[in-house]
Amino acid sequence: MKRKMDEYSEDKEREKELLEEIESFREEKERIKRLIGSIGGKNFVKKDKLLNFILLGVVLLLFVLEVTTNWLPAYISLEMAVLLVSIKIVWLINNISKMDHFQFWILNSIEFRLNSLTNKLNEIDKKLN
Repeated sequence: MKRKMDEYSEDKEREKELLEEIESFREEKERIKRLIGSIGGKNFVKKDKLLNFILLGVVLLLFVLEVTTNWLPAYISLEMAVLLVSIKIVWLINNISKMDHFQFWILNSIEFRLNSLTNKLNEIDKKLN
């Protein structure tokens, strides 16, 4: 009878530990969703498209003004267009570095989890043997 009680209490402890792990997994999952959203989610796509349209619009406006009105000297409008394209390239490089950092963080997190699971499996194996 005592043995069954001990097994029952161990099962309850295991169940409690599993529920805690599931809850921590859910919390981590939600944190990752928020992080992904802040790095490359829907809001980011809207901002990126808006920036693309603004830069493209300004470059086209400079081109049209130069061809039709000669309002700005040719070299100034050309230099402004190159500056805007350079800003876009810097923007893209910054976004790529953010994504690379995020991918590294995810891979590091996966490696940490795998090592943790390997250690747990080794402990279980030792207990069984």
